Amino acid sequence: MLMEENDSATSGDAIKIFSRREFLRQSLYAGVALGAGFKSLRASSYLRIIGANNDIRVAIVGMRIKGADHIEVFRNLPGVRVVALCEVDQELLTREAQKFKDRNEEIDTYKDIRELLDDKNIDAVVIATPNHWHALMGIWACQAGKDVYVEKPVSHNIWEGRKLVEAVRKYNRIVQAGTQNRSDVGFADAAVYLREGNLGKILWAHSVWYGERQGIGRVTQPQSVPANIDYNLWTGPAPLAPLMRQSLHYDWHWFWETGSGEMGNWGPHQVDDCRFAMNLSGLPKRVMSFGGRFAFDDNAETPNTHIAILDYQPAPVIIEIRNLPTAKGQRVMDHLRGVRGGNIIHCEHGYFAGGRGGGWAYDNDGNKLKQFSGDGGGTHQANFIAAVRSRKSSDLRAEILEGHFTSLLCHVANISYRLGKTASPEQMREEIYPHQQAKETLERFCEHLLQNGVDLQKQPTIWGPWLTLDAEKEKFVGKFSSEANKYLTRRKYRKPFVVPKKV
Repeated sequence: MLMEENDSATSGDAIKIFSRREFLRQSLYAGVALGAGFKSLRASSYLRIIGANNDIRVAIVGMRIKGADHIEVFRNLPGVRVVALCEVDQELLTREAQKFKDRNEEIDTYKDIRELLDDKNIDAVVIATPNHWHALMGIWACQAGKDVYVEKPVSHNIWEGRKLVEAVRKYNRIVQAGTQNRSDVGFADAAVYLREGNLGKILWAHSVWYGERQGIGRVTQPQSVPANIDYNLWTGPAPLAPLMRQSLHYDWHWFWETGSGEMGNWGPHQVDDCRFAMNLSGLPKRVMSFGGRFAFDDNAETPNTHIAILDYQPAPVIIEIRNLPTAKGQRVMDHLRGVRGGNIIHCEHGYFAGGRGGGWAYDNDGNKLKQFSGDGGGTHQANFIAAVRSRKSSDLRAEILEGHFTSLLCHVANISYRLGKTASPEQMREEIYPHQQAKETLERFCEHLLQNGVDLQKQPTIWGPWLTLDAEKEKFVGKFSSEANKYLTRRKYRKPFVVPKKV
């Protein structure tokens, strides 16, 4: 998010670059939808374009923050009815169902998604559950003949993400990933601006998420699961283990069996923005990451300070995530060129700084050249409904293959971290990627932790190895590959919640 005017937060499928006029004309019909012409495509416009006669009947799975938001967005789209809710927490399910009753609207409720998918009166399913359920629910929905809107990351690991793509292709379903910045009018226009070369050749990108968090606390014995939650269904494909944290909800993000850390939480938005604006297709040749869980004394497993380098050539991408404030005892976060949650895309003659909600183009002296005012991607769900009606996956702005690649990049960054060993600042400086900006990022990383009272001699950083990727096979090759490939999938899926080898 910008601190200034905007202080709000594939291989063969790569997007073709047209002339601006042709590109904008094409965007009126295709899901790419970049540029100024895109601004007129509000929800009501989609319905006029496609001339739909029947309502699209939608079910929402997962009722907490994002799921509750999806309910309101979808039920307010013309030609859409939210007809079913699914949630393993009875209190949340009752809360949301009551809102429908208060409006005298009919709603079916389910605890088990398998029963929901048997309902022939449902056309599309919106998945807003914990990460470890995303791919399996998506696959089951495709097999049941439903279209799917699935939140990021679209998978919990690389293998099941590819299985979801295979299911989408086999059953010819319309599946949108929830990386809504591809629908942000300002960011879309900025992508056109960058691709047209207005700032010269793109040199590299720095993707940041500086979001304050507190520790989740420490427990020494298993905690009771609230009686209103079906813990078996909540756990699904993950191991049914005792609850070793104070809160079941949300804090699952910081445990590897169910979440993907901040890299898989906010990382997909930042990574996808870079892929979109820079027209990055496929995978980089190498990736590495480093970081740690600093200053918190809690049960969580994932890092709260994490940096990854995606070695795309000729323009690499650096991802930087922080949960700690500017300095110990403060409640303000750092920023990088005015950005706390977004991207700085560096070019020969300037840079773009922004993300969700738009941003600015600057010259190399920091003078503003052009503003791109965004709307936060508010038409992303409407774009999904339009594609459901047209039956053209090309109408989607975040088709599942794009969601898979973006999620995969976050997974490989996490894998490098999980293979890492402790290292001192001196060792890190010797081994850092030979790119000046990576070196500067490392120095700022060390200074940031120093300001938060972290002694890196006493609490060393986890320093992950460089991992080489085989883009075609979506696996690791070369040094460290045998260890890294163990993380391509879950070691064991818990029956009956098994991602099938043949979808």
